[in-house]
Amino acid sequence: MPGPHILVVMHDLMAPAGVLGGRILARGGYYEAVAPHERYSSAAPAEDRGLPADDAAYDGLIVLGGPMSAEDDANYPHFPALLDLIRRFHAVEKPVLGCCLGGQLIARAFGERVSDQGFLEFGIMPVRATAAGSRDPLLAGLGDELWLMQWHQDRFDLPAGAELLLTGRDCTNQAFRIGRATYGFQPHPEATADIARAWVRARRAFVRERHPDFFARFEVQVRERMAGANHAARTIADRWLDLVAARRRV
Repeated sequence: MPGPHILVVMHDLMAPAGVLGGRILARGGYYEAVAPHERYSSAAPAEDRGLPADDAAYDGLIVLGGPMSAEDDANYPHFPALLDLIRRFHAVEKPVLGCCLGGQLIARAFGERVSDQGFLEFGIMPVRATAAGSRDPLLAGLGDELWLMQWHQDRFDLPAGAELLLTGRDCTNQAFRIGRATYGFQPHPEATADIARAWVRARRAFVRERHPDFFARFEVQVRERMAGANHAARTIADRWLDLVAARRRV
Protein backbone atom coordinates (compact mmCIF):
# COMPACT_ATOMS: atom_id res chain seq x y z
CA MET A 1 0.00 0.00 0.00
CA PRO A 2 1.39 3.47 -0.85
CA GLY A 3 2.01 5.89 1.98
CA PRO A 4 -0.64 8.28 3.30
CA HIS A 5 -1.83 11.28 1.31
CA ILE A 6 -2.19 14.30 3.61
CA LEU A 7 -3.87 17.60 2.79
CA VAL A 8 -1.93 20.54 4.28
CA VAL A 9 -3.71 23.90 4.31
CA MET A 10 -1.33 26.88 4.45
CA HIS A 11 -2.38 30.41 5.40
CA ASP A 12 0.98 32.08 4.89
CA LEU A 13 3.65 31.05 2.39
CA MET A 14 6.20 31.76 5.15
CA ALA A 15 4.46 29.19 7.39
CA PRO A 16 4.95 25.82 5.65
CA ALA A 17 4.60 22.30 7.04
CA GLY A 18 8.19 22.30 8.33
CA VAL A 19 8.85 19.49 10.80
CA LEU A 20 5.44 17.93 10.13
CA GLY A 21 5.97 17.82 6.37
CA GLY A 22 9.40 16.33 6.84
CA ARG A 23 7.99 13.47 8.90
CA ILE A 24 5.24 12.76 6.36
CA LEU A 25 7.87 12.37 3.63
CA ALA A 26 10.25 10.41 5.87
CA ARG A 27 7.44 7.95 6.61
CA GLY A 28 6.86 7.33 2.90
CA GLY A 29 3.83 9.58 2.65
CA TYR A 30 3.00 12.56 0.47
CA TYR A 31 1.39 15.88 1.27
CA GLU A 32 -0.38 18.31 -0.98
CA ALA A 33 0.06 21.90 0.22
CA VAL A 34 -2.77 24.25 -0.66
CA ALA A 35 -2.95 27.99 0.05
CA PRO A 36 -6.61 28.82 -0.60
CA HIS A 37 -6.24 32.59 -0.34
CA GLU A 38 -3.51 32.39 -3.02
CA ARG A 39 -5.50 29.89 -5.15
CA TYR A 40 -2.42 27.65 -5.03
CA SER A 41 -1.98 23.89 -4.85
CA SER A 42 1.41 22.19 -4.91
CA ALA A 43 -0.18 19.35 -6.91
CA ALA A 44 -1.11 21.78 -9.71
CA PRO A 45 1.09 24.87 -9.30
CA ALA A 46 0.30 26.22 -12.79
CA GLU A 47 -3.45 26.17 -12.14
CA ASP A 48 -5.74 28.46 -10.19
CA ARG A 49 -7.03 26.05 -7.57
CA GLY A 50 -8.63 26.46 -4.13
CA LEU A 51 -9.66 24.01 -1.43
CA PRO A 52 -10.69 20.50 -2.48
CA ALA A 53 -14.41 19.87 -2.26
CA ASP A 54 -14.19 16.98 0.21
CA ASP A 55 -11.94 14.53 2.04
CA ALA A 56 -12.18 11.68 -0.48
CA ALA A 57 -8.62 11.85 -1.86
CA TYR A 58 -6.90 12.29 1.51
CA ASP A 59 -6.05 10.29 4.63
CA GLY A 60 -5.60 13.22 7.00
CA LEU A 61 -5.73 17.01 7.28
CA ILE A 62 -3.22 19.51 8.70
CA VAL A 63 -4.24 23.18 9.02
CA LEU A 64 -1.33 25.57 9.55
CA GLY A 65 -0.95 29.07 10.95
CA GLY A 66 -1.04 32.60 9.60
CA PRO A 67 -1.30 36.22 10.71
CA MET A 68 -5.04 36.61 10.08
CA SER A 69 -7.92 36.31 12.51
CA ALA A 70 -9.78 32.99 12.45
CA GLU A 71 -13.03 35.02 12.47
CA ASP A 72 -12.16 37.10 9.36
CA ASP A 73 -14.47 35.53 6.75
CA ALA A 74 -14.74 38.84 4.89
CA ASN A 75 -11.08 38.88 3.86
CA TYR A 76 -10.64 35.09 3.81
CA PRO A 77 -13.85 33.79 2.22
CA HIS A 78 -12.52 30.21 2.12
CA PHE A 79 -12.87 29.94 5.91
CA PRO A 80 -16.48 28.61 5.93
CA ALA A 81 -15.58 25.91 3.39
CA LEU A 82 -12.49 25.01 5.45
CA LEU A 83 -14.58 24.73 8.62
CA ASP A 84 -16.89 22.35 6.77
CA LEU A 85 -13.89 20.35 5.51
CA ILE A 86 -12.54 20.03 9.07
CA ARG A 87 -15.90 18.66 10.17
CA ARG A 88 -15.97 16.23 7.21
CA PHE A 89 -12.59 14.72 8.14
CA HIS A 90 -13.62 14.53 11.79
CA ALA A 91 -16.94 12.85 10.98
CA VAL A 92 -15.20 9.92 9.28
CA GLU A 93 -12.39 9.83 11.88
CA LYS A 94 -9.64 10.85 9.49
CA PRO A 95 -7.03 12.53 11.71
CA VAL A 96 -6.93 16.33 11.81
CA LEU A 97 -4.12 18.48 13.24
CA GLY A 98 -4.26 22.27 13.57
CA CYS A 99 -1.37 24.56 14.50
CA CYS A 100 -1.96 28.08 15.92
CA LEU A 101 -4.52 29.60 13.49
CA GLY A 102 -5.26 26.01 12.47
CA GLY A 103 -6.09 25.08 16.06
CA GLN A 104 -8.25 28.19 16.37
CA LEU A 105 -10.13 27.24 13.19
CA ILE A 106 -10.76 23.74 14.56
CA ALA A 107 -12.19 25.27 17.73
CA ARG A 108 -14.36 27.53 15.59
CA ALA A 109 -15.48 24.57 13.43
CA PHE A 110 -16.92 23.04 16.60
CA GLY A 111 -18.78 26.13 17.72
CA GLU A 112 -16.30 28.04 19.87
CA ARG A 113 -15.09 31.62 19.82
CA VAL A 114 -11.68 32.87 18.82
CA SER A 115 -10.81 36.21 20.41
CA ASP A 116 -7.96 38.65 21.03
CA GLN A 117 -6.26 37.74 24.31
CA GLY A 118 -4.83 41.23 24.68
CA PHE A 119 -1.14 40.36 24.45
CA LEU A 120 1.33 38.70 22.11
CA GLU A 121 2.71 35.33 23.18
CA PHE A 122 5.84 34.62 21.18
CA GLY A 123 9.12 32.80 21.36
CA ILE A 124 9.98 29.25 22.40
CA MET A 125 7.91 28.96 25.56
CA PRO A 126 6.88 26.28 28.08
CA VAL A 127 3.51 24.57 28.14
CA ARG A 128 2.45 21.90 30.63
CA ALA A 129 0.66 18.62 30.07
CA THR A 130 -2.66 18.15 31.83
CA ALA A 131 -3.62 14.77 33.30
CA ALA A 132 -5.39 14.00 30.01
CA GLY A 133 -2.34 15.17 28.05
CA SER A 134 0.01 12.87 29.95
CA ARG A 135 -2.14 9.92 28.76
CA ASP A 136 -2.78 11.17 25.24
CA PRO A 137 -1.53 9.07 22.28
CA LEU A 138 0.41 12.04 20.86
CA LEU A 139 1.89 13.42 24.07
CA ALA A 140 2.36 10.54 26.53
CA GLY A 141 5.94 10.20 27.72
CA LEU A 142 7.08 13.62 26.46
CA GLY A 143 7.25 14.99 29.99
CA ASP A 144 5.22 17.34 32.13
CA GLU A 145 6.65 20.40 30.39
CA LEU A 146 7.27 21.00 26.67
CA TRP A 147 8.96 24.01 25.08
CA LEU A 148 7.33 24.91 21.76
CA MET A 149 7.36 27.88 19.40
CA GLN A 150 4.57 30.40 19.97
CA TRP A 151 3.46 33.38 17.90
CA HIS A 152 -0.12 34.46 18.50
CA GLN A 153 -2.30 37.18 19.92
CA ASP A 154 -5.64 35.37 19.56
CA ARG A 155 -6.92 32.52 21.73
CA PHE A 156 -9.59 29.85 21.40
CA ASP A 157 -12.24 28.61 23.79
CA LEU A 158 -12.35 24.87 24.38
CA PRO A 159 -15.01 23.11 22.27
CA ALA A 160 -17.70 21.08 24.01
CA GLY A 161 -16.52 17.52 24.61
CA ALA A 162 -12.86 18.38 23.97
CA GLU A 163 -10.09 17.29 26.33
CA LEU A 164 -7.54 19.93 27.28
CA LEU A 165 -4.09 18.41 26.75
CA LEU A 166 -1.64 21.29 27.20
CA THR A 167 -1.97 24.48 29.20
CA GLY A 168 0.13 27.61 29.62
CA ARG A 169 0.74 30.25 32.26
CA ASP A 170 -0.69 33.20 30.33
CA CYS A 171 -2.81 31.41 27.72
CA THR A 172 -4.69 28.53 29.32
CA ASN A 173 -5.90 26.56 26.30
CA GLN A 174 -2.79 25.33 24.44
CA ALA A 175 -3.86 21.99 22.94
CA PHE A 176 -6.99 19.85 22.85
CA ARG A 177 -8.38 16.69 21.31
CA ILE A 178 -11.92 16.10 20.09
CA GLY A 179 -12.91 12.47 19.65
CA ARG A 180 -10.26 9.99 18.60
CA ALA A 181 -7.99 11.99 16.33
CA THR A 182 -8.88 15.69 15.89
CA TYR A 183 -6.21 17.87 17.54
CA GLY A 184 -5.88 21.62 17.91
CA PHE A 185 -2.58 23.15 19.05
CA GLN A 186 -2.04 26.80 19.89
CA PRO A 187 1.78 26.53 19.52
CA HIS A 188 3.68 25.94 16.28
CA PRO A 189 5.18 22.43 16.55
CA GLU A 190 5.91 22.58 12.82
CA ALA A 191 8.37 25.48 13.16
CA THR A 192 12.07 24.91 12.49
CA ALA A 193 14.73 27.41 13.51
CA ASP A 194 14.83 28.87 10.00
CA ILE A 195 11.04 29.19 9.77
CA ALA A 196 10.91 30.94 13.15
CA ARG A 197 13.82 33.24 12.22
CA ALA A 198 12.01 34.20 9.02
CA TRP A 199 8.97 35.23 11.05
CA VAL A 200 11.12 37.33 13.37
CA ARG A 201 12.78 39.05 10.42
CA ALA A 202 9.49 39.71 8.62
CA ARG A 203 8.00 41.32 11.76
CA ARG A 204 11.18 42.92 13.04
CA ALA A 205 9.80 46.48 13.06
CA PHE A 206 6.76 45.36 15.05
CA VAL A 207 8.94 43.38 17.48
CA ARG A 208 11.54 46.15 17.81
CA GLU A 209 8.85 48.68 18.74
CA ARG A 210 7.10 46.52 21.35
CA HIS A 211 9.72 44.06 22.61
CA PRO A 212 13.20 45.40 21.79
CA ASP A 213 14.91 42.84 24.02
CA PHE A 214 13.37 39.92 22.15
CA PHE A 215 16.02 39.58 19.42
CA ALA A 216 18.85 38.62 21.77
CA ARG A 217 16.55 36.42 23.84
CA PHE A 218 15.26 34.58 20.80
CA GLU A 219 18.68 33.35 19.62
CA VAL A 220 19.37 32.10 23.14
CA GLN A 221 16.05 30.22 22.96
CA VAL A 222 16.98 28.75 19.57
CA ARG A 223 20.33 27.58 20.92
CA GLU A 224 18.92 26.13 24.13
CA ARG A 225 15.38 25.02 23.24
CA MET A 226 14.83 24.46 19.52
CA ALA A 227 16.36 20.97 19.42
CA GLY A 228 14.00 19.85 22.18
CA ALA A 229 11.03 21.54 20.52
CA ASN A 230 11.78 19.82 17.23
CA HIS A 231 12.24 16.45 18.95
CA ALA A 232 8.80 16.82 20.55
CA ALA A 233 7.33 17.89 17.21
CA ARG A 234 8.76 14.86 15.40
CA THR A 235 7.31 12.59 18.07
CA ILE A 236 3.91 14.29 17.82
CA ALA A 237 4.01 14.05 14.01
CA ASP A 238 4.98 10.37 14.02
CA ARG A 239 2.27 9.47 16.50
CA TRP A 240 -0.31 11.45 14.53
CA LEU A 241 0.78 9.57 11.41
CA ASP A 242 0.32 6.34 13.37
CA LEU A 243 -3.32 7.39 13.84
CA VAL A 244 -3.53 8.03 10.10
CA ALA A 245 -2.14 4.54 9.41
CA ALA A 246 -4.60 2.94 11.83
CA ARG A 247 -7.53 4.76 10.17
CA ARG A 248 -6.37 3.57 6.72
CA ARG A 249 -6.50 -0.06 7.91
CA VAL A 250 -10.16 0.22 8.88
